[in-house]
Amino acid sequence: MTVLVLGGTGEARELALLLDGAGVEVVSSLAGRVARPRLPVGEVRVGGFGGVDGLRDWLLAHGVTAVVDATHPFAEGISVNAVAACAAADVPLLRLARPGWGESPGADGWHWVDDHDEAAALTARLGSRPFLTVGRQPLAHFTGPLAGHRVLARVVDPPEVDVPEPWTVLLDRGPYDLAGELDLLAGHAADVLVTKDSGGSHTWPKMEAAGQRGLPVVVVRRPGALSGVASVATAAEALEWVVS
Repeated sequence: MTVLVLGGTGEARELALLLDGAGVEVVSSLAGRVARPRLPVGEVRVGGFGGVDGLRDWLLAHGVTAVVDATHPFAEGISVNAVAACAAADVPLLRLARPGWGESPGADGWHWVDDHDEAAALTARLGSRPFLTVGRQPLAHFTGPLAGHRVLARVVDPPEVDVPEPWTVLLDRGPYDLAGELDLLAGHAADVLVTKDSGGSHTWPKMEAAGQRGLPVVVVRRPGALSGVASVATAAEALEWVVS
């Protein structure tokens, strides 16, 4: 049995550890978009597969018996490709996706939007000193609408786009704690938090800190779930699926 785990998430690393401990051969695939990724146990490959056909060919060439898509909830492209490639190669596919924050305390008072463009337009009206935590890739959606705002943008790696002069870019990586997030919001005098529904506990403290400070919170909704793909919420459930 050889299992391909897609994604560099915490859940993907936990699953690789569980599979390795159960004696299952595991290969973890990382997109390569983070300069210094946290590596899982077992074999690791970095970089894309070359679309659906490339992934299908890789699965067949390496005798993969199952695929677990444990990519970030917003990594929609690879998830779509995995569905098509696994169907073409006749390889079972499971989606491992941590729950979002929609049922969390305070969620009913947040400003939920469908995409980053809508988030940028709304943020421009809600505040003048946003704390932007949507990641590096979506920043281009915000540079225009928030060009005159004093944005604090927190990212893991340096942005690939030029940011406006009033912006401050903070290079940092979670997990974070409540005290640190409260200090950060206060130090920036942030008046609105902008994020996406990533879920999980590593970045949740910013949501709690924003709630304590009474800040409006703009949240980009997740892409819709892919039809026909079984899904679980934890690495333990994914391990059970693999070995059953």
